[in-house]
Amino acid sequence: MSAPRTTPWPLVALFTAGYLAPYLLPTTVGRLDSGLPLTATQAGAVGSALLLGSATAGFLLVSRVERLGARLVARLGLTLALLGYGGAALTAAVPAVVAGAVIGGFGSGTITAVAATGIAAQRDPHRTTTVGLLGVSALAAALCLTIPHLGPGHAQPLAAIALTALAVWPLTSRLPADAATSAHTRRAPAIRLPHLRAGLLLAAAMPCWSLAQNALWGVSGRIGLAQAHLSESAVGAVFAVALGAGLLGVTGAGALGPRFGRVAPIGVGTVLIAACIALSASATGPASFAAGEIAWNTLYPIVLSYLIGLAASLDPQGRWAVLVGSASSLGTAAGPLTGSVLAAQAGFPVMGTVLAAALLVVAVPMTVVARAAGRRALPVVEFPVETPAVVEIPVASTTPLARETTPAA
Repeated sequence: MSAPRTTPWPLVALFTAGYLAPYLLPTTVGRLDSGLPLTATQAGAVGSALLLGSATAGFLLVSRVERLGARLVARLGLTLALLGYGGAALTAAVPAVVAGAVIGGFGSGTITAVAATGIAAQRDPHRTTTVGLLGVSALAAALCLTIPHLGPGHAQPLAAIALTALAVWPLTSRLPADAATSAHTRRAPAIRLPHLRAGLLLAAAMPCWSLAQNALWGVSGRIGLAQAHLSESAVGAVFAVALGAGLLGVTGAGALGPRFGRVAPIGVGTVLIAACIALSASATGPASFAAGEIAWNTLYPIVLSYLIGLAASLDPQGRWAVLVGSASSLGTAAGPLTGSVLAAQAGFPVMGTVLAAALLVVAVPMTVVARAAGRRALPVVEFPVETPAVVEIPVASTTPLARETTPAA
């Protein structure tokens, strides 16, 4: 009889803390716009700077998490997130808010790199990823419902991310203290990156995929307010329901697992997401806006979970997971500014059409990689865990790929 699978809760908590900033991006950007002397485009640029900091951390930490020690790197990331987002929440000076957002974003990327490395070393990376997506979706949904009732200003979403980092800190004691205590390091010495072509193709496609998601996610709040004529509370309620639908989607993806492979979830799922983006961006009333956002948020985490699992399967040491996740974060970082510029220059409906077309194009190489990985029967490397408390470190999104990101955290 096989041993029961144990959920690596420290990794799930880190995944949640790392992805929360991309998931709260529409609320954060909207509050920067209304609470500070910033235009909509400038607020989008601040959101992009935050996510660019996250992507930079991921690229810098590839192959370094295990050498430095998962516990040390995780605590460094949580400290940066606490100080950066917390500092930005406590000031109204625009330069200080921008600096705090960038520092906090670097912290989010550091946290996500630790989570990505560990998840790739799990027996079932897809299962751990779906649990992490469930956690961040549930938390983001609760915050979307709560923040509109806490008064105006930019501080509330930033403070929520900072406090989440603080709450996760105690769980880092259950991570490996250094490389010497890592079962992964003892059993699997560093090798050259395997499946180079597939990894590079996936890493090249992910920025565009994430950009399209987060370009819409970054301006969804403004679409709801300005074009669908909803109040802030109503928009928050739509986001909460949409993120709740995402919970159902992730639950379904976790139940199905690899049963239907990755080709259909990634290829067909991306095509359906493109249709949802076009619908949401062209919405002129509450019904069409809610339909587009809910359908999109249901599909997005499903496809994201399979993409993260695909990246993790390319290298059990987690390097492709971190690289693909960081590449995704580059697209995530460009998303808010891209969405703001397209919306300002051409309007929301045209923006949605452009983003949907880009997704249809990028679906092709991602499907090719998924199909090749399925044919190749990539090896599964298992690393025994001596106690449930000692866990390794996966990835991505993050994003927001959250939304890295994203959604489109």
